[in-house]
Formats: sequence, structure tokens, C-alpha cells
Amino acid sequence: MNDTPKKQANNPLHGMTLEMVVTALVEYYGWSELGMLIKINCFNKDPSVKSSLKFLRKTPWAREKVENLYIAMLDEKARDNKTGWPYSNKPNRET
Repeated sequence: MNDTPKKQANNPLHGMTLEMVVTALVEYYGWSELGMLIKINCFNKDPSVKSSLKFLRKTPWAREKVENLYIAMLDEKARDNKTGWPYSNKPNRET
């Protein structure tokens, strides 16, 4: 019997592409805050999803930081939804 589906059920990254993760982080934090949270040039100097993906696919330590921040973002959103905090949908701070 294959237990893979059960193991993946609790993995928030299961089924998510790196592009989906980066896009979700940008929508939630914006490039400016994302660049402060993870200090890598692809988030701070002329940022784009395309350039970020190119860098992250070649740089395992940076990809791990992005994936960890994505999981933390999901936890923050879930916590906000449980408490009924009125700002559960954090606005994009980019202007």
C-alpha cells in the first residue's frame, strides 16, 4: 500500500510550484517587504517573478528561505482567520 498521499496531505508545499509560492509571497508582502525579510538581490534590485525563479532554482539555500517564509505566511493567515482579526488579508504595501 502506498502511503505517499497521506504523507503529503500535511505538506503545505505539496502541489505548489515555485512560481506559485513566489507569486503568493509577492501578493501578500509586496516586493519591498519581501526583500527586507529575505535579503537577496532578486527581491531588491529590479525584482520580477521571472528573475527570482531563475535565481531560486539555482540556489538551494535561498529557495529554502522562500519556502519557509511561505509556510510562515500560511500560518499567519490561518492564525488571523481563527482570531477574526480584521486585517487577515494583509494589503500589498507596494505603491
